[in-house]
Amino acid sequence: MDNRKQLMALALCSMVGVVQAGEKEELLMLRNTTANLINELVKQGILTDKMADDMIKKAEADAEDQSKQQDEQKTAKALDAPPEPGEVRVPYVPEFVKDEIRQQVRNELREEVVGDVMQKAKNEKWGIPEALPEWISRFKLSGDLRLRSQNDLMASDNHPFPNPGFRDVQAINNAGGVNAAGLDGYINTSNDRHRFRERLRLAIDAKIAEGLKAGVRLASGNMPDPVSTNQTLGNTGSQYQFNIDRAYLKYDAVNDEGFKWLTLTGGRIANPWYVGGGEFTGGSELVWDTDLSFEGFAATYRHRLGGSDNLYEKSDDSHSVYATLGAFPLQEFALSPNDKWLFGGQIGLDWNFQNQDALKAGIAYYDYHNIQAKINTTTTHECFRNTPDNNASRPDFMQGGNTVAGICFEDATRSDFGMYGLASDYNIVNFNVSYDIARFAPYHIILSADYAKNVGFDTQKAEAAQILSGKTKVDDQTNAWQARMDVGWQKIDQFGKWNIFAFYKYVEQDAVLDAYTDSDFHLGGTNAKGWVLGGNYGLMKNLWFTGRWLSTDVITGPRYGNDILQLDINTRF
Repeated sequence: MDNRKQLMALALCSMVGVVQAGEKEELLMLRNTTANLINELVKQGILTDKMADDMIKKAEADAEDQSKQQDEQKTAKALDAPPEPGEVRVPYVPEFVKDEIRQQVRNELREEVVGDVMQKAKNEKWGIPEALPEWISRFKLSGDLRLRSQNDLMASDNHPFPNPGFRDVQAINNAGGVNAAGLDGYINTSNDRHRFRERLRLAIDAKIAEGLKAGVRLASGNMPDPVSTNQTLGNTGSQYQFNIDRAYLKYDAVNDEGFKWLTLTGGRIANPWYVGGGEFTGGSELVWDTDLSFEGFAATYRHRLGGSDNLYEKSDDSHSVYATLGAFPLQEFALSPNDKWLFGGQIGLDWNFQNQDALKAGIAYYDYHNIQAKINTTTTHECFRNTPDNNASRPDFMQGGNTVAGICFEDATRSDFGMYGLASDYNIVNFNVSYDIARFAPYHIILSADYAKNVGFDTQKAEAAQILSGKTKVDDQTNAWQARMDVGWQKIDQFGKWNIFAFYKYVEQDAVLDAYTDSDFHLGGTNAKGWVLGGNYGLMKNLWFTGRWLSTDVITGPRYGNDILQLDINTRF
């Protein structure tokens, strides 16, 4: 605990000693204020529960002893001194004298506190009320910038490029066929790559009314890629794209005790689901990449467990459960009724212990609608004969890994496909849990685990969807899991603060939708396994360095492994 925290704690203790027994109203007010401040110090990890209890007990005992000693000293001094002529000694202090003393102490204390506050306002340039328009105070501007060096190193025993076993389905669909895509229709498995990349995000939050705010965030990156806001340098001097990454309304309902029991959001919003993990990763990316924004609506209801009339427990939010529901349109079509949707629900638990340890857990179910490929059933199966439903079943974005099926042939030769879609449905059960060990504070040890299972995958339907290619055997690869450990400071915002992390991830081919999973692990998508090691180190206030080493390999299919080194300079403002 630094000097500032020690002074704060001593100030809180001394406040208890000033109170006199007969002042009921002020005693309650001062006691509540002191208790709330001590509670806040406990929540922030500055004090433990035991330290807070000991502090209050010691302050009360010291105040009582000091009061008795002062009374005894004054009485003894008065009795020992010889009386002046005409002096009449009174064995008690009249009540009006006590009131005058109390009032004088209050006035002196008030002047001292006001002086301290005014000095702080001057030093921190709080400003003068009415000096600026009222609407300015309702806006908050923030942002972050990241500069990255990234090396993609391919394993020497990878199958050489181009390999039909590693087709870039996204590039093929965009080009209109395998032949039209050419070499761009294959994933790079042989050539090492070095890139400098940049990410810029700028956010504006506006308070509309009590509990209601609007938010807008702009981000760099390419519009067709929902899971990355990186901009690769080397554009021959052309300008970067700057897109609307988020635009939403958010309402928080708070009860009389300050507990946020309901949150409603709509528009293009942040991930509403609990996904575990640490601050800089934004949580596990097993199912959802951290750069992914959701378009639609979400609601979260929270219920506080426990609570009592005790001063220290009345506003305790350490034990709560929650439930989140969300509905998100993925693709809307004018000529087809088969709009694509994602519906999801999650229930979870937040449980903080008296020793400042914390347990978080959540179980979720994500249900995708109308995302399976609809095969062209015309005689020649050519893409130009597609119906609107055939075209609508093509995924708008894929990273690779999921089992796919040809929707139609590129041309009359029927030599290869002109369009691909997903071979099966995706209904995902996801379980997250993390445990924060705070006994070594300010250093924390966070252990977390994540498991996902695609219960909607049907091997028979997947095999039937591949009728155009004649493939009849599809393996059930529908499990994914991750185990992770973080050690160090929870937040890197000052020089010298640090943390390190390590995790192992295993993502089978159809465990999750490859479009939305981690875009860095194995360079994006599913059907991958491997280790990730990394750390963060504070260089100065709000500036830190991040390093990550990702070593991954394919689970099934031709050999394809890669190692990735990412070195970042990050800042927030």
